[in-house]
Amino acid sequence: MKRSFPLPSPQELALTGVTVLWGGTFLVLHIAMQQCGPRFFVFVRFMMAAVFVGLLAGQKLLDFNWREVRAGALIGVALATGYVLQSAGLHDITSSRSAFITALYVPLVPIFQWAFLRKPPHLMSWLGIALAFAGLVCLAGPAALSLSFGRGDLLTLFAAIAIAVEIVLISLYARGVDSLRVTVMQLLAGSLFAGLMVPVSGEALPAFSWIWFGCALALGGLSALVQVVMNWAQKSVAPTKAAVIYAGEPVWGGLVGWLAGDSLPPATLLGAMLIVGGVLTSELRPQWLEALLGRSSQTLTKND
Repeated sequence: MKRSFPLPSPQELALTGVTVLWGGTFLVLHIAMQQCGPRFFVFVRFMMAAVFVGLLAGQKLLDFNWREVRAGALIGVALATGYVLQSAGLHDITSSRSAFITALYVPLVPIFQWAFLRKPPHLMSWLGIALAFAGLVCLAGPAALSLSFGRGDLLTLFAAIAIAVEIVLISLYARGVDSLRVTVMQLLAGSLFAGLMVPVSGEALPAFSWIWFGCALALGGLSALVQVVMNWAQKSVAPTKAAVIYAGEPVWGGLVGWLAGDSLPPATLLGAMLIVGGVLTSELRPQWLEALLGRSSQTLTKND
């Protein structure tokens, strides 16, 4: 008998694992931003990550094909664009507003999945997305909802679009490419794109510091792991489901903060519960709903 609540696949567990790790990086990133600019830091971190994955890939790098180059370049530019625009937007808006606007990638992913991949998300996936987004709004706080659509708001909105595009592009190109080779290409492309943005934006080059170098080394290693897992796992995990899993990032970040001594206000707890509820809801496939959707599909087919 078909389970109405299937167990998570190894790929889904892997995405959850990297989301947990990513949620604990806010403190490291905050320390790094005190020492150097965001574009230069993305350039160094992604370049280190590309080297790490390249060493892991070894002789596989000799077998690059055009599809992997194109896929890696597109994903890498989208990845770096999201980071750069979000960092630029933070100069004009609060972190809570930035978190809320960035969270728009969660409802954008199923829309882009439908448009680019021609795969409409399941009804329960839509419900899970709605719950996860509501949870992200709770985490951002009421102040985040007072948007003025100024420069910072628009930059962060475009960052959210870039993140959503990245997630969908990974699923679009995941099959038929080598995960390690395409990861090297996207990290290299993202690094070079961020590096080119340094002089264009007028960002000053920082003096060498073991602090930002150590942070870049640590986050570079994590970026390598995260991107490899994403490229591997999204071969079988739909973009919408992946977006719901990624939405748990601030929950894990809040848990790390709580373990470090931070307090968790009621709105944060509610937001965390909604996000977890969204993840669980997106997995549900009630038999009565499956039967109803099946009958509706048959009716539409007969009418056609």
